[in-house]
Amino acid sequence: MDINRSIAQYKSKKKTYNNFLIFGLFIFQFVGLFLSLLRNTDSKNITIILSIVFIVMTLLSNALIPKITKGDSTFILLVNLLFTISAIMMIRLDIPTANKHMMWYVLGLIIFLFVFFVMKYMDKFLKNKFILYFSLTFLTFLITFALGFRSGGAKNWIRIGNLFTIQLSEFAKIGYIFMLASYYYNIEEYQQKKLGKYYTAIATYIFSGMFFIQGELGTATLLFGLFLSTMFILERRYFFIILNIVIGLIGIYLASLVLSHIRVRIDIWLDPWKDYNNRGYQIIQGLFALANGSFFGAGIGLGRPDLVPVIETDYILAAIIEEMGIFMGFAILMIYIIIFYKTIKVALEFKSNYYSSLSMNIGLIFAFQTLIMFGGILKLIPLTGITTPFLSYGGSSTIVNFTLLGILQYLTTRTGGKYEKLEG
Repeated sequence: MDINRSIAQYKSKKKTYNNFLIFGLFIFQFVGLFLSLLRNTDSKNITIILSIVFIVMTLLSNALIPKITKGDSTFILLVNLLFTISAIMMIRLDIPTANKHMMWYVLGLIIFLFVFFVMKYMDKFLKNKFILYFSLTFLTFLITFALGFRSGGAKNWIRIGNLFTIQLSEFAKIGYIFMLASYYYNIEEYQQKKLGKYYTAIATYIFSGMFFIQGELGTATLLFGLFLSTMFILERRYFFIILNIVIGLIGIYLASLVLSHIRVRIDIWLDPWKDYNNRGYQIIQGLFALANGSFFGAGIGLGRPDLVPVIETDYILAAIIEEMGIFMGFAILMIYIIIFYKTIKVALEFKSNYYSSLSMNIGLIFAFQTLIMFGGILKLIPLTGITTPFLSYGGSSTIVNFTLLGILQYLTTRTGGKYEKLEG
């Protein structure tokens, strides 16, 4: 009886705490979106309606998704917080972009639930399909080569009629992490085959070569990081890992010699003032935006983030820090750290390498992209063409991120409330 009473009290406190967090998010949304709408004189009725829909959808997702999926409520709450910060800033920056951004969020939630139920009812089929996932990932490159067009130096965009464009390199990440998980699900069998120990390495180098041809070095670096991290954790082949790091660094150097836009990014990273009014303009204005934000920010609508080129995608963090402050930047970083910590915690609850690899690599994708983007705007590393998860504008990245989140939500249900150890 005492145990049952303790469990009931714990569940009651947890529910109260979750409701408190949801209410706090609602207040933040209401105030932040209201201020942004007031500050942007281009605001129209459709933006107000979409803002209301956005708030309602976040409230419903926070309340219903944990009940529908029976999984962890933390991930969707944190993602909704990130997307709220992003939506506030998008409305402040550009109304048409903000409208599309909030519509992509609604579609992302639908994709999230669809992926969750696909994982739930097709989990057994999806395991141990290394060749299938390699082929699907390879197919994204073939389609891009055949139908893609070049933008920002990289040929990784496909136009769907006159409606929208998609970036297939984003979807390659999904096939790649399933490929890695399938390999480690049955690693003993693969390693008995000829060259079996090098299947993931061969596949990774093929994909990296494809990205090199496309001129997309950012995603290639991301996949290479996933490959090395997974090998380090699940195999610990230290010499082979060091060898691949050396090869990767050589590859980046060669890419900088061959691909002009990569060379330009490195040059302006080293000295943006050399061409401050042209190629170095974005980095310099981004640094000015960060400095102008100080600790507490200039205030919504009181900064000049519009002076930074491509602010909605590459430099969304700089815009947020300028108007919401360095403390908000730290808060965002802490949110990503919590998400990463939770994904690793989920990964550790499984005995199956398949589930562990999936959860771990989803966390690593979010973590690597965040670190790369934070490093880029702080001028610690050259800026790449990837996005900040759930913050940057982008339809393809939003759909892929919600797909990964749906997979992660399913994995939390496999661990259960007691975080029991599970076999594959």
